[in-house]
Amino acid sequence: MDLTRSSRYSDEQKKTCMKFGANYFPCDGYMMVGISRDFDPTDYPINGLRHPVEEDSTGWYIWSSESFSEEPDFFVSLHAIHVQEGRCPEIVKYLGLAPGWRFLIAPGWEDVWFDPKLLMI
Repeated sequence: MDLTRSSRYSDEQKKTCMKFGANYFPCDGYMMVGISRDFDPTDYPINGLRHPVEEDSTGWYIWSSESFSEEPDFFVSLHAIHVQEGRCPEIVKYLGLAPGWRFLIAPGWEDVWFDPKLLMI
């Protein structure tokens, strides 16, 4: 990963964490995020939640629109760097939020909150 980009991303993420009173918890670009199979960055709202880190998973699960499924194939694995470098760059600033945090964004809307239930998996 380009260190200049990495530094810029971590600065954005730290600012977001400070804004919401969250701990900064880096998201390694070579670890995996779960992203919905039908993810579309233009289909709002965009949702994200972070469970605890496990093995090669960042704990992040991201989906677009209001539809969410419990089906086992709803999410596919994607390296976090691919989210950062083009798949959905507008969510990069949230990826430094620690496990237990969620976000929901849409044009003109930003909601970020801590959900302790996410830590109990």
